[in-house]
Formats: sequence, C-alpha cells, structure tokens
Amino acid sequence: MGITPDAAVAPPPMTPAPKSAETPSETGSQDYDGAVGPRRVTPKLGMAKVTQVDFPPRETVSYTKETQTPAPAQAKEEEEEEEEIAPAQPVVENQTETLYQKEVEEEAPPHELTEEEKLQILHSEEFANFFDQSTRIIERALSEHVDILFDYSGRDLEDKEGEIQAGAKLSLNRQFMDERWSKHRVVTCLDWSPLYPELLVASYNNNEEAPHEPDGVALVWNMKYKKATPEYVFHCQSAVMSAAFAKFHPNVVVGGTYSGQIVLWDNRSNKRTPVQRTPLSAAAHTHPVYCVNVVGTQNAHNLISISTDGKICSWSLDMLSQPQDSMELVFKQSKAVAVTSMSFPFGDVNNFVVGSEDGSVYMSCRHGSKAGISEMFEGHHGPITGIHCHTAAGPLDFSHLFVTSSFDWTVKLWSTKNNKPLYSFEDNSDYVYDVMWSPTHPALFACVDGIGHLDLWNLNNDTEVPTASVVVEGSPALNRVRWAHTGREIAVGDSDGRVLVYEVKEQIAVPRNDEWTRFVCTLAEINENRDDAEELAAQRLAA
Repeated sequence: MGITPDAAVAPPPMTPAPKSAETPSETGSQDYDGAVGPRRVTPKLGMAKVTQVDFPPRETVSYTKETQTPAPAQAKEEEEEEEEIAPAQPVVENQTETLYQKEVEEEAPPHELTEEEKLQILHSEEFANFFDQSTRIIERALSEHVDILFDYSGRDLEDKEGEIQAGAKLSLNRQFMDERWSKHRVVTCLDWSPLYPELLVASYNNNEEAPHEPDGVALVWNMKYKKATPEYVFHCQSAVMSAAFAKFHPNVVVGGTYSGQIVLWDNRSNKRTPVQRTPLSAAAHTHPVYCVNVVGTQNAHNLISISTDGKICSWSLDMLSQPQDSMELVFKQSKAVAVTSMSFPFGDVNNFVVGSEDGSVYMSCRHGSKAGISEMFEGHHGPITGIHCHTAAGPLDFSHLFVTSSFDWTVKLWSTKNNKPLYSFEDNSDYVYDVMWSPTHPALFACVDGIGHLDLWNLNNDTEVPTASVVVEGSPALNRVRWAHTGREIAVGDSDGRVLVYEVKEQIAVPRNDEWTRFVCTLAEINENRDDAEELAAQRLAA
C-alpha cells in the first residue's frame, strides 16, 4: 500500500487533551482494535523562568540540664555570629542618614534677625533679667576655689603652726575692691544685711579723677561666693554719706547723700538709680545726711535720718515725698546742733544719743513732753566721728553704756546716767574715725583710726592696751568699722575704696559664761578709779 505525500503533513496544532499527559508507553501503544495510530511530533523546547523558593529546616529545640559555668566557646561563637551580621548594618545607617539629609534639605532655613530685631531683644526686660541673673550665677561658679589636696590628718597644719599662732586673734578673710566703682573713692559707711548675713553694703563718695562717673555709689558685696565683683551696683547724682539695709524690707537699701536727699534703691529693679528719693526742699534736709536708720517693729517702723543742719526726720518707706515728722535739735535756745553720728539704745526707738561737730554728746528724745535734746555730755576736744550704744543681750542690762570716737585721738566710755565720761582710751596716735560695740560680747568693742589700725578692746582683760590689733597693708585711713551680726567677723572701709573683712577668732569673739558678771566688776573698778581721779584733781585745784 503506498503512502501519499499529504499523509506526512503534521496536523494543525490543537489544544492538548487530557490524554496528552499520558506516558510515552501509552501513546505508542496500539488501539484497542489493534490498529496502529499516527506518530506524535516531538515538542519544541524553550527557556522558562523558574522561581526558587527555599524553606528553612524545621527548628528542633532540645533542653539539656547543665551546670552554670562560664562558656567561653559559646560566647566566642556569638561574637562571630555578630561579626557576620554586622556588615549588613551600614546599609540601614546609610539609609537613615539619607532620609535625615532629605529632611534637613526640606526644612526651611532659620530666619535671620535684622539689626532692629536684635536691638529690640537686647533692650527687652526679659533679656535684661535673664542676662543679669545668668552672669551673676556663672561668675559665682567661676570664682569658687576648693583645695582638693587638703589633708585631714593634720600634717599640713604642722608646717603652718607659726602662721596660725601669729593670726590667732584676727585674720583677713576677704578684700573687696572694684576698679571702676570703688577705686579713688572713700568708703563712707558700712552695713550688714539683717536677713542675708553674707551681704554687706558699702557707700562711697565722689571720684575726683572720673568727673563723668556718678558722684555717689553704693555697692553690695557678697561674702558667700569668692567673686571679686559686687553683687549689686547702685549710684546717684550726689555723694553717698550713709547707707543701710532697710530692716523689714530685705530688698531695699537706703542712702543719705551729701546734698541732703534720702534715696532708696531696690535690687528687684533693673535700674541702678534710686527708685525713690526725697525732694530737695526746706521741709527735709538741706545739709549732708550722715546717719540713716530704720527703727521699730515689723508692723510699725520708720526711717530716721539726721544731718548736720540739726534736723531729724521720720519717714515712711512707702512715701518719701515729705517726712511724717521732723524736729530741729537745739540745746538751750542756742543754734542747731551739727550732728555727725547717731545711735539708739538696745530695744529703744524713742530715745537716742548723737555726736556733734563741737565734740559734745547729746541725749535726745523723739516724742513726749520733752521731745528734743534733754541732756549734754562734755568730754571730747574735737568733732565726734562715731557713737554706738551697747547692744549685747545677756543676763544683765548694759544698754545705758555707749562709746564715742573723736578727732582728739581718743575713745571714751559713757553712761547715760552720768554726764561725764567713765573712761578715756588713749592708745591711738591719730584721728579715731569710728567705734562699735560687739553684738555678742558685753565687754568687747572695736575702733579704727587714720593710720590703718583696727583695735579690739576687751575691757574684762585690759583697759590700757587693746586685746588684739592689726594694721592694714599700706596704713590707709580706716573710716568705718562694722561688726557682723554673729560677732565673728568685722568689716572695715578705708580711704582707698577698699572693704576688708576680718575673722575674729573664737577666744576673743565668743563670750564666756562669766563675762557679764566680770564686766560689772570692771565697771565698778572704772568708777572707783574715776572718783579717785576727780578727788585728786579737786585737791590740786584747792591747793
């Protein structure tokens, strides 16, 4: 049987039937009827994309009971695993940096302040308060000095034993001096804060070498921090002759000026100039005010001022437009007393004593039927520079005692019960500019003179020579002396504008239990000697 050429042509492609999945053995088999079917053509092969999927092996967890001991091998394997994983981290970091850079690029650039905006910020009250407070704190921190090598075993003290013995009574603690505000000025007054014991105010007169600077300056110094600049700087147009912290008003400083004005500064204000001042009129002072003092209680107190025109004024700190009360100090219808110093006895707000330019001391009274000068005490031969009433509180009352200093080179002890001085201390060889009782020791007082001497007198020990004495370097005139409220420190001001604070050692400053009774004996001995001297003088006159 022949085969035609058409029989060799492959049939057209058709969709494979399910039978195409049969095995070659099945396709090559004969039909059920035994006939042989046509031969299938070999399919064409092509490239196909195969997706490979890896399935991790099933994790098998096993538990073993072991002893807890260091396993260096296991730690090493963990470190190696971390090192293998580590190279993949920079990719994440790079991506984070790229995202951060994109965010920075997308952010708008900061607004550049104009000169006008800068000046507006610099002159704003908020910036002034922030800057003033911040600089004060930073300056305190920078000025602190701590000896980290201090030896608590005491070996360092063995080498310094001689120095300790030399300064066993008085030692210089701090020295305050400002190149701009206090140089070439004279310290005119000192006062310690009644609320903050580390604060000390000093007043200064005019600087003749700097005519464009304010004539009057008051600086508040801080003993707590080792910084060299004042805590607060206050000034006014006239030289400040007296200054004091306002009792019951811890933020207020009171000043008496050469022009006769009373000024008030407030450290809560950003201004260095006074927040209040009295008018320049005949109703107030017209001469230099050498004394200002706040007396009274928390609910009833007044500012008392007195000047060389003989007028004493009482003021309310809330209103300085006019005095609440004023009085002219006149003794026996004579001219007004030129007052240079004033002091109130301990616990008394009505009676007071004043020192004058003529060398006399006057007992005065603010209120009552005998208001004004009631008694005169004579004894000095020159203007009185300082006066102070006894203030040490104890089992016995010595408030009737007071001391005075004068240009006649002497310090005198007085009692309000006697118009003659009880004793005259004549150890000085120059003007004695100020004197003050210790606030804690009944028999101790301090005085300063014109050649740099600071003397401490303990009358229970000796009445002829000082118990302790120190000479300030350079021997300047010491104008003012002021005990701290604790009685352990004493401040002096000199003619060069320096304020020096000395530490008074315990054996002098702290009174023993019998000091009050001993002082009674000392006063009795002083009175006996004075009576003997007066009797001897009377006999000489009679002869």
